[in-house]
Amino acid sequence: MGMNHSSSPLNEDFSGNPESSRCYRQSTSETICENWSGSVKTPRSRYRELVDSSPDEVIVEFGAARGLRNNDGESEKKAGRRLHIHTAELAASTAAAMIGTSLPEYVFIRASIWTLRAITPLSIFYCAFSIADPPTSRAGKGLLAYCALETGFWLLVYLPRKRTLQAAASHPAPLPREERKELFWKSWDKIPNPEYYVSKWLLGAKPKDVRRDNVKDFFRWAFLNRGDGELKGPELEEEEHELDEYVDGVQTLLGRDIEPGRGSAKALRLTTDNVKMLHRPFYWYMLVGIVDTLTAIYLRYSGFRLHRTPLRSWLSVFPFRVCTLFTRSLSPAPDLSYWYRPHTSKTRLPILFIHGISIGLYSYAQFLAEINKHDPRSPEDGDVGIIAIEMMPISFRITGPVLDRDEICRQINIILERHGWSKVVLASHSYGSVITTHLLHTPSTAGKIGPMLFIDPVTFLLHLPDVAYNFTARKPRGANEHQLYYFACTDMMVAHTLARHFFWSQNILWKDEIRGRDVTVSLGGRDQIIDAQMVGKYLAGVDLKGENVDWKDSSWTGHGLETIWFPTCDHAQVFESKEGRQRLGDVVRRYTESRVVEDDELP
Repeated sequence: MGMNHSSSPLNEDFSGNPESSRCYRQSTSETICENWSGSVKTPRSRYRELVDSSPDEVIVEFGAARGLRNNDGESEKKAGRRLHIHTAELAASTAAAMIGTSLPEYVFIRASIWTLRAITPLSIFYCAFSIADPPTSRAGKGLLAYCALETGFWLLVYLPRKRTLQAAASHPAPLPREERKELFWKSWDKIPNPEYYVSKWLLGAKPKDVRRDNVKDFFRWAFLNRGDGELKGPELEEEEHELDEYVDGVQTLLGRDIEPGRGSAKALRLTTDNVKMLHRPFYWYMLVGIVDTLTAIYLRYSGFRLHRTPLRSWLSVFPFRVCTLFTRSLSPAPDLSYWYRPHTSKTRLPILFIHGISIGLYSYAQFLAEINKHDPRSPEDGDVGIIAIEMMPISFRITGPVLDRDEICRQINIILERHGWSKVVLASHSYGSVITTHLLHTPSTAGKIGPMLFIDPVTFLLHLPDVAYNFTARKPRGANEHQLYYFACTDMMVAHTLARHFFWSQNILWKDEIRGRDVTVSLGGRDQIIDAQMVGKYLAGVDLKGENVDWKDSSWTGHGLETIWFPTCDHAQVFESKEGRQRLGDVVRRYTESRVVEDDELP
């Protein structure tokens, strides 16, 4: 049985012209619209929808639009209501929502990045210039004070932290040898393109530059959690024998020999390579703080309440979070804050949501609010409760390192027990799928997880190089790739999280590990991080090397392992579309009804 969706397509652009977009209709009556420029709906569409429906609420929507006026020539008075969000528009539109690939968007994103990167060197130059010719006007002195702040922020905050964050990762103990071999051959069986596999894990190297020792370097990191030269004697010989077995396995896939010795290729080894980060000016973090505050206002307006960490930790997150000063609710977990909407439903399951790399919950706030807003059962049954976990290290903040696997599972479990939630619907996006995998692998939390919704997950087929290469090693070309590279990949704490705390053998999730559960995986056809086509084939159980695309058109039933395919969406863009949010909301609302089935099955 399929899902019901709105019959009216989202077919107007910011100018209100219905002819300027084209719509893709899927077999399930889902409609996704794309601008003629080739980009999926931008935050501007969301902004226009809110202004048209309720202009007075524009302040709490924190305006993801890039302009202050539409193309209908609206009055300055109406446009004035949008000035509340003007200072946050750069952060909102460039860091939280993935843009398209058109030439105007390319110019916009490159100009935005250039502007932000120019602030610090220009500030240093002005400070140096002012030593020889001190400003005398009030404006000049104010500018000098700001430039001194930016210079000091770079010199006293960024440079010391950059050195500190290069410290070696604390790797988990490697799996026992038999389990390593089992993991290798399980991965080996799911490598559809061996040449691509070897090339990307060795940073795009050509076959002539790849020799056995280069491939061993990669496998030494991937399966033994080590860099080079850490073993001697008999242990080294045993290790070499194991690595030779892995290289021989790759040779079998390639159908050719890999020459002995060492070539010029260099392996991609996330947790032993340098942490690649770029400086952001103080001004950028102020924008992040503004967006965070406006997101908090919106969530509070939508019925959520922030459960903060202790106030003594307030100074450990920069930019400082204003919202934490206006709530008395304290999180039972010492290191995790979260937004909570009370669970008043008498028959349904509550929802646990785990976000991905973004400005906190900004990208997801509207989706979370609409779960109950569009719930037809709320008046008679009560609202479905929601807990949305916040993870500051992947939220463009300067803060401490991300919690390790065991600790984050322990603290999430504390939160669930605090609210008496023994079973939840678990929804996660992107990096949140890593935490979902940990929760599934942890006995104390696995039993609390009911149906699941994965949105743009990075954990399936994680042995393939796409996620690691596209996020950390790819040279950006298009507008969306430049956006991802600067605003996410090279963010200080995001880069540290991936380079020092992302252990693929812990994070990978296999299909057989979710067998017997109701699981929906949402994939975007233009995802620039994961190979969505390959993940979809794997989940559908079709040949990874084949051309079968029937799985993209399958109807959603709410039972077993299923996929939803959004053909025109890049990573995270499904949250920008009203139809996309509606469809995801329908999935989680249907899943919350699992409690009824479970209660009926009790003896």
